[in-house]
Amino acid sequence: MIAFAVCIVSFPALMSQWPALGLKLTLIEQFKLIAGLAPRIDVMSGATPLDALKTALKLGDGVVDVPTLLATQNVFGNFAGRGWEWVTTGYLVGGLWLWQRRIVTWHAPLGFIGGLSLLAAVLWVWSPQQFANPLFHLFSGGAMLGAFFIVTDPVSGCTTNKGKLIFGFAAGVMAYIIRVFGGYPDGVAFAVLLMNLCVPLIDMYTQPPIFGMKKQ
Repeated sequence: MIAFAVCIVSFPALMSQWPALGLKLTLIEQFKLIAGLAPRIDVMSGATPLDALKTALKLGDGVVDVPTLLATQNVFGNFAGRGWEWVTTGYLVGGLWLWQRRIVTWHAPLGFIGGLSLLAAVLWVWSPQQFANPLFHLFSGGAMLGAFFIVTDPVSGCTTNKGKLIFGFAAGVMAYIIRVFGGYPDGVAFAVLLMNLCVPLIDMYTQPPIFGMKKQ
């Protein structure tokens, strides 16, 4: 995660490019590719939903609004982009499995999702023409990946349950601020790294008192 943050700060243009090949395959051609009967394609890429939304709003100068973009742009699906919902749903299912197996606790993921959703909901209600709805933000970018597989890191995260909840909530709020108002398409990595600096302080104020001693 640190390497990703360093690379995107050092090479923002290269790390943020999503070149579209403009290649439209028929159903038969797709089956040929799957069966290995056609030349392989190295990669097919396009703009991510977050990047496309931010770029369109910036270039539109207020003429284009969020509901119009969500309804007309091919990069968007029902929630957050064609195929992105399925990837994010996979992260969600995997995270719930980790929680069910008691590998992770619910505190940090719930805090992250709650912080991201709360701020997204407030700004969406305030100006739905300018800000996307909470469901879009939850199912795009690295929201679910960060909620269940990054903020739950036992090494760099908080040790107390209350601290994990605070850590996750603050990371979710910061991720939304960076992805909407910052210069990068997504802010999960930066939000978690910044919150890691606050872990000792959070742990200091959320540690329960030692048995037999009064908390000062």
